[in-house]
Amino acid sequence: MTELKRFPIGLQDFAQIRRNGYYYVDKTAIIYEMVSAGRVYFLSRPRRFGKSLLVSTLKCYFEGRKDLFEGLAIERMEKEWKKHPVFHVSFSITKYSDVSSLQIILDNILAKWENLYGITNTCGNEWGPRFANVIEAAHEKTGEEPVVLVDEYDAPLLDTMDDPEMQKRLKLEMRKFFSPLKDLGGILRFVFLTGITKFSQLSIFSELNNLKIITMNDSYASICGITKEELLSQMKPEIQALADKRGLTYEGAVEALRKKYDGYHFSEESPDVYNPFSLINALTDKKLDNYWFSTGTPTVLTHLIKKYDLNPDELDRGFPATTDMFDAPAEEAKDPVPMLYQSGYVTIKDYDGYSYTLGFPNEEVRYGFLHSLMPYYAAETVSQNDTFLLKFSRSLREGNLDDAMALMRSFFSSIPYNAEKQDENHYKTIFFLIARLCTPFVVHTEEASAAGRSDMTVETQDAVYVFEFKLDGTVEEALAQIDSKGYLIPYEASVGADGRPKKLFKIGASFDAQTRTLGGWKAVEG
Repeated sequence: MTELKRFPIGLQDFAQIRRNGYYYVDKTAIIYEMVSAGRVYFLSRPRRFGKSLLVSTLKCYFEGRKDLFEGLAIERMEKEWKKHPVFHVSFSITKYSDVSSLQIILDNILAKWENLYGITNTCGNEWGPRFANVIEAAHEKTGEEPVVLVDEYDAPLLDTMDDPEMQKRLKLEMRKFFSPLKDLGGILRFVFLTGITKFSQLSIFSELNNLKIITMNDSYASICGITKEELLSQMKPEIQALADKRGLTYEGAVEALRKKYDGYHFSEESPDVYNPFSLINALTDKKLDNYWFSTGTPTVLTHLIKKYDLNPDELDRGFPATTDMFDAPAEEAKDPVPMLYQSGYVTIKDYDGYSYTLGFPNEEVRYGFLHSLMPYYAAETVSQNDTFLLKFSRSLREGNLDDAMALMRSFFSSIPYNAEKQDENHYKTIFFLIARLCTPFVVHTEEASAAGRSDMTVETQDAVYVFEFKLDGTVEEALAQIDSKGYLIPYEASVGADGRPKKLFKIGASFDAQTRTLGGWKAVEG
């Protein structure tokens, strides 16, 4: 029996991974090209995408720890293996609710370096001069050019997104800390910064006018994450083990992994990139779970949901965008698109040479995102929403549409009243979220036909349900529109799991604005 790889679940320390025999997806050829081509870089990637491991790898490389790179591509490429003094900073080690929390972190970091190089702090909390002193001391003591590596630089800013004034004060503290980097550029070998979002360069790194942003650079599109090629060439035994455990063929397991975790594209010619955290967890557990979202709803998403009226239908279908629309600095954005993209909730789905199409990268993100939206559109408690979804999906699975719609009516009646929300689009959004979260089904909203778009199509293994909704209209009007527009026509050739034609249903539903629930519905077969 083939021995399966030991993946470093939750481990971001390169030295520990290499010393303890965990599997490492070799990114060192790209790393070598990067450090050879330039000196000051910024890379943005979603959370849990391997940024910290990349920074740790760079740290070990610049510390000259050649033994850790044995058998990797860079071992053949690097000839000198110089040992540089490395200043490694991670801002993800705590939560930031006020300026003092950041000041404590900066003071501790600088005190450790001052102790290392025998410096007495005479500058108090003047972070810039203190940082400059330790960099200069390291250069003088070692005779080598220092390296500065900053991981998750934006953690304090993301923690305070709902408090602009506090965020402004934190930016000022961080700007002081980073201020020496330009003036000392002549003695610095390498500066590398990572984060989730791209805040304006002027807000923190105003002096780093030579900062090269490689977030959307084709050459570095796969520097974090696992590519399709890496998965299929290096992890065949693990894929087969997953297939055996889940009763799938090898090809079926590959397709299931693709749908669940693939789909990220970080540049115009980016390869397919899988979410590494979810992928290695799935291969280790031999399960197709929602690992990325199971770690909790991030601050970024909570902020976006509260601040913007997000349209899940549009995100699901994909929408056009220019680079300026989705790669803008976070504080300059007029809509949620830049942070949705930079945080990994939408990605590049297509590029036609002129504009991009953005959308959900995969099923894990789609499900987790829509599940996070439910409390803001429907019931406020997650358990109430989930209990309803379980009952509703069972009714659809059993083909009992009347029970499903009765459950729907009861659910709508339980939603707290908000006069600003009670319009046709709000009802459609809730219905869309409910149907889309019933994962055994294929759901389309405003499905295109030659004559127009239906409000929603739910496709199960054995049937197709086309819905049309009318706010304070009649069921008959809704059914008439389905007929007149020919919404069922695209599904007339659909074949079910048993090889027979799927049953087709048209459902007209009305929403009663006064009672804030379904006023009535009617289903007609054929």
